[in-house]
Amino acid sequence: MSSPQLPNYLRANRKRLALSQRDVAFLLGVQSGAKASRYEHFARVPSLGTALAYEVIFKRSVSELFGGLYQKAEREVAARAKALADRVSVRRNAVQTARRRAALQSLVIS
Repeated sequence: MSSPQLPNYLRANRKRLALSQRDVAFLLGVQSGAKASRYEHFARVPSLGTALAYEVIFKRSVSELFGGLYQKAEREVAARAKALADRVSVRRNAVQTARRRAALQSLVIS
């Protein structure tokens, strides 16, 4: 299993590009750098639209920018996929059931 990550890497990417929080706020279409600060300091989780805007600005995938949040979601989905796979019963269409089980198994973390 990989090491735990920070919830996000926004500050590091902003610094890499020598942008101020005010610059990033402008690019995000928000009024002040305070909002960018709240995202960087893990006080707020951005909307999907804002996360995608960060992807455009920093040229990094959302899962890379929000590594810790991604890992948390991955663990939660894996646990639910395992629980659902355990409940899947064989029905009339065995081929469809096999595909369903394979899809769920692919989500489970080893």
